[in-house]
Amino acid sequence: MISTSYLSLFNRDYFTNLFMKIKHLTFRAALLAALACGYSASAQKGKPLFPDQPGMVSYTFRSSLSKNTAATLDTIKALKITDMEFSSLFGKTAPELRKLLDERGIKCSSFGVGYDDALNKTQEVGTNAKALGASYVRVAWVPHKGPFTLEMAEKTVADFNKIGKQLKEEFGLTFCYHNHGYEFEKHGDGTLMDYIIQKTDPKYVSFELDMLWTFFPGQDPAALINKYPDRFKLMHMKDLKKGITGNMSGGTPVENDVALGTGQIDIPAVLKAARKAGLKHYYIEDESPSYATQVPQSIAYLKSLKY
Repeated sequence: MISTSYLSLFNRDYFTNLFMKIKHLTFRAALLAALACGYSASAQKGKPLFPDQPGMVSYTFRSSLSKNTAATLDTIKALKITDMEFSSLFGKTAPELRKLLDERGIKCSSFGVGYDDALNKTQEVGTNAKALGASYVRVAWVPHKGPFTLEMAEKTVADFNKIGKQLKEEFGLTFCYHNHGYEFEKHGDGTLMDYIIQKTDPKYVSFELDMLWTFFPGQDPAALINKYPDRFKLMHMKDLKKGITGNMSGGTPVENDVALGTGQIDIPAVLKAARKAGLKHYYIEDESPSYATQVPQSIAYLKSLKY
């Protein structure tokens, strides 16, 4: 006789797999619908502004990747996404995750880690990044309390130069800092973000521009890229809900992430600046609970853009 616990486990696995299959079909249906009617009517004739398929930040799919990594990667591959930035190993070793990626023809180009790990576990971080096949290691938050200060920025610069030097010399990896809004406190004729960019060593430190977290504190993402065209290598593409007023806190409810082209940011202007500067990787990041419908909509919007 089959035990009740065995049946319970069987049912749980069965329904988990069934749920992932339904979710996979939902994404495909949403993408087809978006491509069919979402933006084609408004797209202008001309050369495609964004001819490549965008990459994806794993954080967008954080919940489902934690539950069923393989099935979620199948869903991502169904969107024709083959370039990813991972912010977690999702309970696996780097080689285990790399195997799942290789089986699906997906590449991890960037590996995101916390500030403390980057600084104090640099060897482990570099080893994992190489195992994943990444070329970049990214940090997206400087631990701090209250407004970001010059003293904090000075320590950040010293730490970033140290991290970047070790990652470059020992692993051939490029270290990138992802801005998060709080760094744009005024300093001299510019901001503390200017200070960090200017004081870090270009040989060892590069940057990942987040559209939303540049716009949210009142800055122009395109202008920032144009000001430092050689320093930005990566980009997070995300849009801010209309009517939301930003600040320098570095935080906003995830519901304020909206599909690209439906929010406040001038996406074409940012992409034109990024193309001119030669950024290497463009990742969609959608933290919203509506990502299942918004991600396909964002992909369709990018395909619609013309010069």
